[in-house]
Amino acid sequence: MVQVYLVFTTNFFPWLTIIVILPIFAGSVIFFLPHRGNRVIRGYTICICILELLLTPYAFCYQFQLDDPLIQLVEDYKWINFFDFHWRLGIDGLSIGPILLTGFITTLATLAAWPVTRDSRVFHLLMLAMYSGQIGSFSSRDLLLFFIMWELELILVYLLLSMWGGKKRLYSATKLILYTAGGSVFLLMGVLGIGLYGSTEPTLNFATLVNQSYPAALEIIFYIGFFIAFAVKSPIIPLHTWLPDTHGEAHYSTCMLLAGILLKMGAYGLIRINMELLSHAHSIFSPWLVIVGTIQIIYAASTSPGQRNKKKKKE
Repeated sequence: MVQVYLVFTTNFFPWLTIIVILPIFAGSVIFFLPHRGNRVIRGYTICICILELLLTPYAFCYQFQLDDPLIQLVEDYKWINFFDFHWRLGIDGLSIGPILLTGFITTLATLAAWPVTRDSRVFHLLMLAMYSGQIGSFSSRDLLLFFIMWELELILVYLLLSMWGGKKRLYSATKLILYTAGGSVFLLMGVLGIGLYGSTEPTLNFATLVNQSYPAALEIIFYIGFFIAFAVKSPIIPLHTWLPDTHGEAHYSTCMLLAGILLKMGAYGLIRINMELLSHAHSIFSPWLVIVGTIQIIYAASTSPGQRNKKKKKE
């Protein structure tokens, strides 16, 4: 019993891995549950969300040191031996807020999805899989793992929109995937470029890349590539036109996840990658980002009064 207690109260316990994989693993069990008017499935999904919502702050309260600015709860496991890919997780003060927000909003979104009866098993599996993908994105310390979690979210949102959306759901889902897939191309090119630059062995570890230096022109190219990917997800004018259609046709629970969490992933990526890994280029572009942000605010404020669809208006 003493050994079990020590495992749970030291940094050797894989808290982040459990927090990331618990929702999607629990979601796979849904297909083995009895189908009794969807009540069992919905109740089970809500229980998993609440369990995750309680487990996350418990782990952070007892294991995370607020006065330590470094990455904490670090986990590093060999993932694919042939390519030397690693399952690297870790959090800092920037990660905690989005992760806790993910748990809170996902639980509310699951409650909002209570009326869903068509293909309820698949719907709630996708919801739980998104839960894992969102936390995985905010806690990734490896560029490849970040990219995989990023793409997982796009696929899940596409499925939720195309299967449980409104009358124009296929049009909106197609527009969504075209925009986001286009942005993902720039993200993948940036990941490969940074990972392969200046070394005989590819490195995708954030801890190593943060100390990497690049020629000025190359760093600007990397910065622009990542910025385009995150600008689509944020979204930033003029790469925002997919969002009103998506919000207008998506189910309310999907809208909650999209507006509350997924759009924040673009801003998180901009800070985590562009600002931290490409700091010199960011010092050049940061004044322009202030101008773009101001334009965003003015544009949104001026166009929202004419919008009659509340789901579109909120974004």
